[in-house]
Order: sequence, then structure tokens, then C-alpha cells
Amino acid sequence: MKAAGKEVTIVMVEDDEGHARLIEKNVRRAGVNNEIVPFTDGTTALDFILGQDRSGEVSKDRYLLILLDLNLPDMSGTDILDKIKSNPHTRRLPVVILTTTDDEREIQRCYDLGANVYITKPVDYDNFANAIRQLGLFFSVMQVP
Repeated sequence: MKAAGKEVTIVMVEDDEGHARLIEKNVRRAGVNNEIVPFTDGTTALDFILGQDRSGEVSKDRYLLILLDLNLPDMSGTDILDKIKSNPHTRRLPVVILTTTDDEREIQRCYDLGANVYITKPVDYDNFANAIRQLGLFFSVMQVP
């Protein structure tokens, strides 16, 4: 998966090791060989995505696809989503929500905050592969600001 000739890095924010392994397996099965950078909590994930100063500058030329669990030990995934989508440098990055919550209000809230795809766990493999492929297409047409 490339964007404007650049490799896309997949950032996986998931504190459950079993789920993380399963997600990675599904990404690979979908034929996506991009690097996956795993995080088990929101703080270190945000350090990577927005930088420790939270300015987002570090990601202005990066192509990241973020796989985000909503239930993390230190903060909620919706907070992370909000921070990513409200930052001018990262708001265009696609975010896939992967969570066990299928509460309609929570789903709507994620879409309102700018989530691109919302997938409930346990992940249905075909839906997941399809979503990742669609995001690959999304990257290939994504305009660099």
C-alpha cells in the first residue's frame, strides 16, 4: 500500500495482545505487507502520531493508517481520534476503529469525530480485508496538502 509513491505505515493501537496478533494476521491475509507499528496505550501512540509536543508536525509528511481500539488502559480511543482529527497535520490520516463496542451512539460519535471505518471485534475477516483495501485506494488518491 503506497500513497504518492510513499510507503504507508500502519499504526496499531490495541492493548489486548491476542487481538493485536489477530489484527496483524488479518492485515497480512488481506495482502498488505506494510510495516505495522504497535502501541498498547494511547499516550505512546499519540507521542508517535502527534509528537511529544502534540503539534502534529512529525506526521505532516507521513502516511499513516491508524487502527484504533476504543478501550485503552490510559485514555479512550475517542479522545485519541478527536486529537488526531482536530490536528491540521493529521486530520487527513485514515482511522479505522476496531472495538468490541457496537453501541450505536458510540459508533455515531466516532463517525462524527472523523473515523473512516468502524469495525466491531471479533473482526469479520472479509469486512476487515475489504476495509483495509478500500483505505489503500483512499491512500492512492489522497492529495498531499
